[in-house]
Amino acid sequence: MKNCNYRGVVVPMVTPVTETGKLDTPAVERIIEFFAANNVAPLLMGTTGEGNSVSAADGLLLVETAVKAAKGRILIYAGLTGNCFSEQLSQAEAYMKAGADVIVATLPSYYSLTEEQMYGYYKSLADNISGPLMLYNILATTHMTIPVDVVKRLADHPNIVGLKDSERDLERMKQCIAISKDREDFAYFCGWAAQSAYSLSLGGDGIVPSTGNYVPEMFNQLYEAAVNGDMDTANRLQDETNEIAKIYQAGRTLGQSLSALKVMMQTKGLCEPWMLMPLTRLSSDEEQAIIAKL
Repeated sequence: MKNCNYRGVVVPMVTPVTETGKLDTPAVERIIEFFAANNVAPLLMGTTGEGNSVSAADGLLLVETAVKAAKGRILIYAGLTGNCFSEQLSQAEAYMKAGADVIVATLPSYYSLTEEQMYGYYKSLADNISGPLMLYNILATTHMTIPVDVVKRLADHPNIVGLKDSERDLERMKQCIAISKDREDFAYFCGWAAQSAYSLSLGGDGIVPSTGNYVPEMFNQLYEAAVNGDMDTANRLQDETNEIAKIYQAGRTLGQSLSALKVMMQTKGLCEPWMLMPLTRLSSDEEQAIIAKL
């Protein structure tokens, strides 16, 4: 296995909030402790973490709380979203100063961008922040794809350390892993949880499964099995985690599934199932139906 600084399981952590929408810092501490005990790192303010709905002040508080709770045991990946470049630079620098280890940025998504605009955005971001930057490709929310050729060009930037790719495209996955496979300075993370084991078998460096919020230990075991060549175990764990994912994902929109995931986490005492606007909590009947399936 290559010697890469960025690898393993990175869970796109939910953002726990109170009924009034205030960041639930004790819940952040509990979740980070849960993750550290199971050897997985958090991606704060990703899609699962309602990143676009977290205020700048709460985003900084979230990073500060997570860094303090982690106590250096696990890396802290901080998500960066939005459309105002100057504000993104300020947020990224604040997160790095607070102790985040990596900035993970999606494309600005209000306008459709050309390939050169995508390249220019990430190059400018990487040129102007002090810490390492990871590309985040997610067609489902940005409605754009970072082309493989653009990923390949950006991989040569000294401050760009990897790609987190959530696109459901097996051929693209193979092409992106081929870019990173023989490089120690650029990592590939699979954000398509149902293909976690397969991506690792191809030579991917890490996985980013939202179901890891509920069963981080299973994804840590899956990762360890895959990198040690035990694909029978990795594939068994893949099947088992896929079934768990169906409990909160099947028949729901992405936003509804995040609320359902928080319901599942509530059964472990990790957080309450409150959401940030415009997302909302599920009905009591829906929540009880989820709990009954566990």
